[in-house]
Amino acid sequence: MASALHRPHGLKHGVEQSPRLLFISAMSTPATPEPGHNHDVSIAKVNQRSKDIEDKLPRLKQFFEQAKLMLSLIKDYTAGRYRDTPYWAIAAVALALLYVLNPADLFPDFILGVGYLDDAAVIAFCLKLVEQDLEKYKQWLAAKAAPGSGPVIDV
Repeated sequence: MASALHRPHGLKHGVEQSPRLLFISAMSTPATPEPGHNHDVSIAKVNQRSKDIEDKLPRLKQFFEQAKLMLSLIKDYTAGRYRDTPYWAIAAVALALLYVLNPADLFPDFILGVGYLDDAAVIAFCLKLVEQDLEKYKQWLAAKAAPGSGPVIDV
């Protein structure tokens, strides 16, 4: 009688199954949702939210690329490679990047929802302010990267 009490679920009388077979048989039984739970609605919500995020990604990627362009502008300006930008535009870009990179700003970044909102507003304002200068800088970068645009060396 004691052996019947300790027999694992799924054991047949007189036939022992390995733990691996028990696991496989348990995993092969279809999982049934609990009554009252509508999993299809939950899956549909997750799908919709993932589509919303995917729709926002191109805008966020463009925003990130412009911020990288701003940082590149500062580097080229300080190195003396590109000086075709007014000083006020360089100052605006530098201050905006310093504000974003500084952890002690108006709303600290660890506050969910609004932590990065002020950073995004500062960058967006700066991008609007120096939009034409960034476009000229982007054209300069493209011309610099074009083949045959390097210095001519006469031998």
